[in-house]
Amino acid sequence: MLNVDLHCHSSVSDGALPPAQVAALAHANGVDVWALTDHDEIGGVAEAREAARDLGMQHVTGVEISITWAARTIHVVGLRFDEKNEDLVRGLASTRSGRERRAREMADQLAKAGIPDAFEGALKYVGNPDLISRTHFARYLIERGVCADVPEVFRNYLTEGKPGYVPHRWATLKDAVSWIRGAGGIAVVAHPGRYELDELELDVFLREFKRFGGAGIEVVTGSHTPEEYPVYAKVAQQYGLLASRGSDFHAPGESQTELGGLPPLPATLQPVWHDWGLQSSRRT
Repeated sequence: MLNVDLHCHSSVSDGALPPAQVAALAHANGVDVWALTDHDEIGGVAEAREAARDLGMQHVTGVEISITWAARTIHVVGLRFDEKNEDLVRGLASTRSGRERRAREMADQLAKAGIPDAFEGALKYVGNPDLISRTHFARYLIERGVCADVPEVFRNYLTEGKPGYVPHRWATLKDAVSWIRGAGGIAVVAHPGRYELDELELDVFLREFKRFGGAGIEVVTGSHTPEEYPVYAKVAQQYGLLASRGSDFHAPGESQTELGGLPPLPATLQPVWHDWGLQSSRRT
């Protein structure tokens, strides 16, 4: 059975390692088919592809697009698209805009909570200044000893109702799915268990997602608990969605799941890669 990991991040967005090092770690951990899915950014795709090829690992293009839906931030992963597609490139650039302004507002809130210089501190962890995010602030709060780890940060800061939380208006669901499909790719709902959608909200969202051309949903992901795997397996079957799998890896020792470390998808589901013609190609 192929070890497929279709969700992870590099220092091009909010990961800690450059794309080639993420590729090397994925390969070392037994990954056969890999996608780098940086947030709203495809600047690492070429390096990722080259590194995967040199390692004998199968690579597909990927991105994780931030959208605003019903006043919530939701993520849509795009896979197997043409990264040179002009509409996709322009759309991602538009989505990235405004992050610095938001980051400065977050820093102002943290300063009022007794944590000064958070913007400058977060910048130390940013590989791409256009993509400063909550994760970079979280690393700074850990560095300062304010919190012990990332889960503690997000229990006390940077989330709704806590110091440092500033919402951002992202792309629309229709835009994100249209960009991905227009570039020849497949749109997948990322880690649906994270959004705290009730049954009615999830139904409305997934029906819209499918109406716009969305095709898949992450079932086995590092952002879900093992108890949630069967829940979203059932959702995939109920809505006729292809199932995806990805660690959501950001950094060694920081992520809930290491690259390639997830259990396989339930056998009852049709994987998003079912028609990709994949076969084992690992070097021995």
